[in-house]
Amino acid sequence: MNNDIKNNDIKILRHSAAHLLAQAMMRLFADTLLTIGPATEDGFFYDVLPVNNFKEEHLELLTKEMKKIVAQNYPIEHREISKEEAKKIFFNNQFKLELIDAIPGNFVGISTQGEFIDLCKGGHVKSTGEIAHVVLLSISGSYWRADRNNQALQRISGTAFFTQEELDAFLKRQEDLVEYDHRKLGKELDLFSFAQEGIGFPFFHPKGQQILNTMTTYIRSLLYKYNYEEISTPVMLRQELWQQSGHYDHYKDFMYFCVIDEKQYAVRPMNCPGAILVYKNRPHSYRELPLKLAEFGKVHRHELSGVLHGLLRVRAFTQDDGHIFCSQDQIEQIVLETIELVMIVLKKFEFNDIAIRLSTRPEKSMGTEEQWNAAVQSLLQALAKSGKTFAIFEGEGAFYGPKIEFHIKDSMNRSWQCGTIQLDFSGPENFDLHYIDHTGNRVRPVIIHRAILGSLERFFAIVLEHFKGSLPVWLSPVQVRILTITDKQKEYAQEVFVHLRKYEIRAEIDRSSDQISGKIKAAQLEKIPLMIVLGDKEMEKNSITIRQRNGVQRFNVELNAFVEEIVKENKFFN
Repeated sequence: MNNDIKNNDIKILRHSAAHLLAQAMMRLFADTLLTIGPATEDGFFYDVLPVNNFKEEHLELLTKEMKKIVAQNYPIEHREISKEEAKKIFFNNQFKLELIDAIPGNFVGISTQGEFIDLCKGGHVKSTGEIAHVVLLSISGSYWRADRNNQALQRISGTAFFTQEELDAFLKRQEDLVEYDHRKLGKELDLFSFAQEGIGFPFFHPKGQQILNTMTTYIRSLLYKYNYEEISTPVMLRQELWQQSGHYDHYKDFMYFCVIDEKQYAVRPMNCPGAILVYKNRPHSYRELPLKLAEFGKVHRHELSGVLHGLLRVRAFTQDDGHIFCSQDQIEQIVLETIELVMIVLKKFEFNDIAIRLSTRPEKSMGTEEQWNAAVQSLLQALAKSGKTFAIFEGEGAFYGPKIEFHIKDSMNRSWQCGTIQLDFSGPENFDLHYIDHTGNRVRPVIIHRAILGSLERFFAIVLEHFKGSLPVWLSPVQVRILTITDKQKEYAQEVFVHLRKYEIRAEIDRSSDQISGKIKAAQLEKIPLMIVLGDKEMEKNSITIRQRNGVQRFNVELNAFVEEIVKENKFFN
């Protein structure tokens, strides 16, 4: 089956499942006010306003009622009626009335199945009997029209599939999501934590910080090869700067403010203005362009407590930002080079399923239509020249310019948006940036904003779940643990340890009094990739036994040969 047809069919099934859920709610909780119930990429949801909040135990009741409706196999019918007639049907639901008023024209669509009627533009299976393989997953908070200033609602989410086999596979993935949730792994592996004293602000423990350091070192080594210069800019700057950049208008509800010497300051939600001030600090010649400034900048955003989610959604995070100041005729080459850079990094972290999207001008934006058209065309040309397949997403660009997004699929088949490349014609105008061209004239540069990983903390979580905690050797905070069978090998273990550390191999000795089987089990639970087992034989032969995380063993290995293997593994470029 054509993928587009299949994807459309599954959306129709899942939208029908949302109506199935709504019908069950109306049967069991008739005073509940329905709002909207769309299909999503992974399932469906229905946002509702109940008289009393739903709890987890209500999911089972709703599921039983949904199964009854499936067994009753009601035909699902769709028709057009006048707005006046629709308002009579939904007279007691202010949300549906608001939706009716917003629909163009004099007619609206409604869907019926049995006794249930809902406002709907269409797209359903033929009968409720076709929605047999459905499951409800969660209850969460939401807001009407996704605006926190509007009525608070509850969202009931679920998913549906055409076959039980597909549903079973999905549920198995859900089990894996729980088992390998980065928050669970972070606690088990002693990587990071959160505290009530700073909700939404992560605390990285030594092993977690080691992973972040390795990630940062790897990116830095690539930036050096691609001729970037690293900068560091203030975390807090005057409010007027954020008004000038446009961030204040778009982010003020998510920014932290304070007063210093009777002046209003803001903690940065983005790093861009700081890089712009570095550029503006002195005159520039065309000979310096492209000027590539990189920064691992800590930013802060006042996210609502209800959307915080481990490291995936925090209030303080580090962006691996790059701001490239260039001439218009350099845009294509810079974008091509940056696409190459992002692809190298993502493949290093073993993400091989990468989708590219071009996002265009959103409703709320800065700049002229002419600037936006030129920017989009520049990105289109670069993408075409790159030979990469891409999709266009209208209206999803940044407020200051269009962007290229890199979406990766992890080992559990989830899609994540990470790296971005964004063109910015507005920033140079807002800050009156110039360079002197070859004729001596002042010319405005273009800014290319780029992030490779995006948020280091978020990427950390994605990588941890992608590898299910079993990080590759080069990224593991502890690469080797040395295990002795008896106390007689302690001195030899120390010699091996010193030798490994000499070559910057991240090693440690298990100094516990546990049996060797217990030491091995502890190392496996901590997902340490390599163990060196030392007994009398190894000590006599001046050799080592290597045990991998998966149980595979190698005997009588020469220590220097092992060191060469790990040193090679630790090299970012071979």
